[in-house]
Amino acid sequence: MIGSGGESTAPGSGAPADLAGTVTIDGSSTVYPITEAVAEEFQLANPGVQVPTSLSGTGGGFKKFCVGEIDINDASRPIKADDEGEGLACKTNGIEYVELQVAIDGLTVVVNPANDFATCLTVEELAKIYGPDSPKELKWSDVRAGFPDDVVNRYMPGADSGTFDYFTEEINGETDAATTFATQSEDDNVLVTGVAGDVNAIAFFGYAYFVENQDKLKAVEVDGGAGCIAPTETTINDNSYAPLSRPLFIYPDVGKAKERPELKAFVDFYLENTNALSAEVGYIALPDDLLAAEKAEWAAAVGG
Repeated sequence: MIGSGGESTAPGSGAPADLAGTVTIDGSSTVYPITEAVAEEFQLANPGVQVPTSLSGTGGGFKKFCVGEIDINDASRPIKADDEGEGLACKTNGIEYVELQVAIDGLTVVVNPANDFATCLTVEELAKIYGPDSPKELKWSDVRAGFPDDVVNRYMPGADSGTFDYFTEEINGETDAATTFATQSEDDNVLVTGVAGDVNAIAFFGYAYFVENQDKLKAVEVDGGAGCIAPTETTINDNSYAPLSRPLFIYPDVGKAKERPELKAFVDFYLENTNALSAEVGYIALPDDLLAAEKAEWAAAVGG
């Protein structure tokens, strides 16, 4: 148990008070708000440890993680563990990892508040907007008869984003298969700004970014076959907001954590505090039994 054996501990951290070093984190812009909040609290309790956090997208983070450049990757999708994917890169470079779910998200489709027609969209209509065969000059009236005869201005995450991967697989039926006629960015704030300033714009990103910007955006209800469902804490948690409810992960480097107490202590702290801090930044906390399972998996991976 961390802090046992007579060591002094930092108040509330469960970690040795003399911890020092740097824990480097990159990856998903969706998971970033949780990790940033955890890092701030951990550094307050452990002033000798620096935790710089970056956001280059889930895929961009895995590229760094699987060559040993960072200690933890934030991910809004599971690692691509096939023989030619990220899992192979990690294996080739001797990177041992564990997948830990830290929260639940509802990928949220948003429009401008002045848009009074696209209140609910079906999965098929979303595919018309974002599918690989969608034309450059797509009009709202092409999406649904009765919608305005105005061009749809599409925004979406960049190709390195796990959000992009998840959306394209669930909506378009194939990962990475998407229109080339959309403004893409790994920074969700760019997408927020684009939609907030354009009545004909549409975008999608993590639920927390909608919550943070709901004064200038409107969430679109999604009909996955069971009627129109809005993204809320309840519908995301019970998976009725389908098919866009999804798990969020961190991937710590287990080998490094076995050798570096500051890294192990940070992940311990993350799992201990993720439910409270995830809720603070707009995500959905894990059920108690699932969180307990993640803690047990981490303890087994690092040996206690």
